[in-house]
Amino acid sequence: MVSALADSLGISEWAAVRRLDRQAEQQRILSGLGEDAARDGAFFDAAGTLTLNVADRETAQEVEEAGLRARIPQHGQTALDRIKAQLDTKAARQTPTGVYAWSVDLASDTVTIKVHSDTGATARAFLKAARSHGDAVRIVKGKQPLEPQAVVAPGSKMTIGSGYCSVGFGARNSSGKQYLVSASHCVEGLPDLYYNNAHFAKGAHTRFTTGQSSVDMGVAAVDSDDSIATAVTTYGQAGTIAVKGSTRAAAGAAMCKSGATTGWTCGKVKSYNNTVNYGGTMVSGLGSSSVCSERGDSGGAYISGNQAQGMTSGGPVGQQCSGVNGTGSSYFQPLDDALNHYGLALNTN
Repeated sequence: MVSALADSLGISEWAAVRRLDRQAEQQRILSGLGEDAARDGAFFDAAGTLTLNVADRETAQEVEEAGLRARIPQHGQTALDRIKAQLDTKAARQTPTGVYAWSVDLASDTVTIKVHSDTGATARAFLKAARSHGDAVRIVKGKQPLEPQAVVAPGSKMTIGSGYCSVGFGARNSSGKQYLVSASHCVEGLPDLYYNNAHFAKGAHTRFTTGQSSVDMGVAAVDSDDSIATAVTTYGQAGTIAVKGSTRAAAGAAMCKSGATTGWTCGKVKSYNNTVNYGGTMVSGLGSSSVCSERGDSGGAYISGNQAQGMTSGGPVGQQCSGVNGTGSSYFQPLDDALNHYGLALNTN
């Protein structure tokens, strides 16, 4: 925490330690004052000083004698919470398109509204209602649209246009940029990738071209506000499996796969350096296994123990995996080959 705080604030680790200690001490003083002293809100200012909203000068003097800063606000948290609740009710009736967030900001003593565009009818109606509260509301324009920040587990479903594949493993380049390592045919054409209807990555490189000799390894650049988890989902069968490395399992080793169509299926490694014919597309460098997979599992994560092994490439047409554990078959793109080719380091747990 100290290291991260120092980096974020641009200060020394010694200064970060002082800041945390001072913050903890002020929180201790606040707890000793009781709830009445801070019933209208408390916040740390930019300098790291804890400030309490109080109702009168007598309370302010008590707070300051205890070692904290006091302020008699024009509005205060109680009034601002009431305004915020009214805006929530209005937005629930009709979503204000172009208005992306509103919140009680104690430091500025306002309800702050963040707006990307106020040109739409619903946005104008919402902001008109907000402005009726006068200087208790602050409108900030030019903000970017928001989206959920996702941590996407290997094996999860990712939507690509009208179809879907499964999520492979997270990795990074020497600059720290984050990538999803996937089956190359899942990112052919370098498409946008979605998780729970929210964009989380975009195809960056692929070695797969339909109808040509190919290698089924590709990567997608992960959005800066999203990430690939370092634990594989087992769809409720065995919790999650931590990814601790990518040491290749020997032929005959037990191995399991997580995929969006068939979930968690297991079997063994059969062999490496396979070339297969996918309806006229020759794909080389694959591993084979007795792990069952179906259409849509492509790109999904194979793991042996805690060692990541690869991503689903393909399997027999029409194979049914319901209730199957170790009696199907599939091909997978070995992860270590993909990491080496793209110069990436696996993100581990």
